[in-house]
Amino acid sequence: MNLYISRQLLTICLVFSCLISLCYGRVNPHFKVKAVNLGGWLLTEGWIKPSLFDGIPNKDLLDGTEMQLKSVTTGKFLGAESRGRTIIVANRSAASEWETFLLWRINENTFNFRVFNGKFVGLDTQGNVIDVVAAATVPGSSETFQIVRKSNDLSRFRIKAPNGFFLQAKSAGLLTADYDGDGGWGDDDPSVFVFQSSGGPRGEYQVTNGYGPHKAPQVMKEHWSTFIVEDDFKFIAKNGLNAVRIPVGWWIAHDPTPPKPFVSGSLHALDNAFRWAEKYKLLVIIDLHAAPGSQNGWEHSATRDGSQEWGKTDANIAQTVAVIDFLCARYAKSPSLHAVELINEPRAPGVTLDSLNKYYSAGYKAVRKYSSKAYVIMSIRLYGTDARESFNITGRMKRAVIDVHYYNLYSNVFNDMTVQQNINFINANRSQDLSYVTIPHGPLSFVGEWVAEWQLQGATKEDYQRFAQAQLNVWSRATFGWAYWTFKNVNHHWSLEWMINNGYIKV
Repeated sequence: MNLYISRQLLTICLVFSCLISLCYGRVNPHFKVKAVNLGGWLLTEGWIKPSLFDGIPNKDLLDGTEMQLKSVTTGKFLGAESRGRTIIVANRSAASEWETFLLWRINENTFNFRVFNGKFVGLDTQGNVIDVVAAATVPGSSETFQIVRKSNDLSRFRIKAPNGFFLQAKSAGLLTADYDGDGGWGDDDPSVFVFQSSGGPRGEYQVTNGYGPHKAPQVMKEHWSTFIVEDDFKFIAKNGLNAVRIPVGWWIAHDPTPPKPFVSGSLHALDNAFRWAEKYKLLVIIDLHAAPGSQNGWEHSATRDGSQEWGKTDANIAQTVAVIDFLCARYAKSPSLHAVELINEPRAPGVTLDSLNKYYSAGYKAVRKYSSKAYVIMSIRLYGTDARESFNITGRMKRAVIDVHYYNLYSNVFNDMTVQQNINFINANRSQDLSYVTIPHGPLSFVGEWVAEWQLQGATKEDYQRFAQAQLNVWSRATFGWAYWTFKNVNHHWSLEWMINNGYIKV
């Protein structure tokens, strides 16, 4: 009898323990995600597949291109100058922020020019002289210019203003829109400017707006159907991985009629991803990588010109919650849906902690409306003051996860590190960083992005193997798991497919 009672009590305890685990999202404390990011697929990042941009006319003049223009007659740069209103002058000896113009592309030859304070260049026709000013908050017809390039020297520009005249730099340093002649392209022509650029984003906005509404749907459909295919999921499943993290953009919720310039089709591709994941028993993490307005101003957030507007209004946050609602309503019943990442890499100080926590609370509720099982992943703010800054809200959430991204890149700290110093940094510094966000009774920890690449030049295959293994050893302590960035990439060490096929990494 005592033995029977003991067994009954043991059974009750086990059931009770399982119930507690279910409540707090730790159904199997030994299971961890070993994933790969499908970056560059449903959300364009030009550096991952540069050839995607090859067919764009004037592809060096895409949205967000940072442009400096120097007059060939005066040798001075154009710049914005504030005198009650902002005029554009042609008297700057060097080019910095106020001498840099951001392009908004209308078509391959027609553009708006945005200056450092966010205003758009246009014409002021109040006086006898037609000045060029930067005063408009929203561009219109008077802020729309045509760029004419010299056919055998594309660095030479003439800019046709909306009044039909060309801009010219006058000797007094003024820029006016009143040049009606065509003096050729010589250094004596005041309407000729030399163009130089420090680059710009190459994301989803740039590729779709660059190709335009007629060509972009064809180009993107071809990309989505060939860059990642069913055999890739089969490969992933056969090589020790159990999940994929799929970055998407906010416009996917508006398919088949997304706002311009985005085009339809990424939702169909995501449907395929879930079908393939179910077939090969893989889990899916949906990652909202590009939020409306851009949460960090970088190309992978689909920014138009580097601006960061996400989270500044309640309407913007509500719009983002609606995207999460849409995705969960569509995929919650799939056995492969493992987690939803509410936003990727919000950047401080542009994204405030208050707005982020407001969104995280609302986004979490949107997920829970459709699923009690899906994990909800929340990314830490880049350049935030404390990696635990959102723990006061995530600690009360069930199946909550904190996402951290660790790279031995993007900092002067790594410039002169040797192989062993890089490995030591992983074993010491990164281990400590991960431990800081991996606390009892807190959210699970997830190294959502990492790569076996560094700033070191000339490393051997064995060096890369040691570096990759050191990271795998440390990231295995993350209580939710890890995800390599990314599966396919023209840069070999950034491609987990290439790294596995060539013996650099074994999961």
